Amino acid sequence: MEGRLLSLNTDVANAADTGPILTSGASDATSEDLLARILTSLDEDKAEDVVQIDLRGKTSIGDYMVICSGRSSRQVVALAEKLVERLKHEFGRSAKVEGKESGDWVLVDTGDVIVHIFRPEVREFYQLEKMWVPGGSA
Repeated sequence: MEGRLLSLNTDVANAADTGPILTSGASDATSEDLLARILTSLDEDKAEDVVQIDLRGKTSIGDYMVICSGRSSRQVVALAEKLVERLKHEFGRSAKVEGKESGDWVLVDTGDVIVHIFRPEVREFYQLEKMWVPGGSA
């Protein structure tokens, strides 16, 4: 039995970067639960200008998109790292992360909710909100 548990833990650890992993209790979490925790995490870590966009019925890439800013590259990376850590701990979900190397724009894909964390200048340049919200009034 102990060997089987060790094997299961090793399998989960090895699969950490392959996408969402659900553990007991996590399968009950809805996209709304995930969104609420993401918004709370970003607020706790002082993300700025947080915007949530409802994607349901608009695309199949996810149910929600969250866009926010960090004041510096260091904060952008820290926001993403803490978010991923909390989601893994509380929901048993691993997220795909892109862009941590530069810290200008980090994308955290949880499957149901996509989070974009920008430095302010980069966010202003790409104006991602305007692509998803009519009139850019997110």
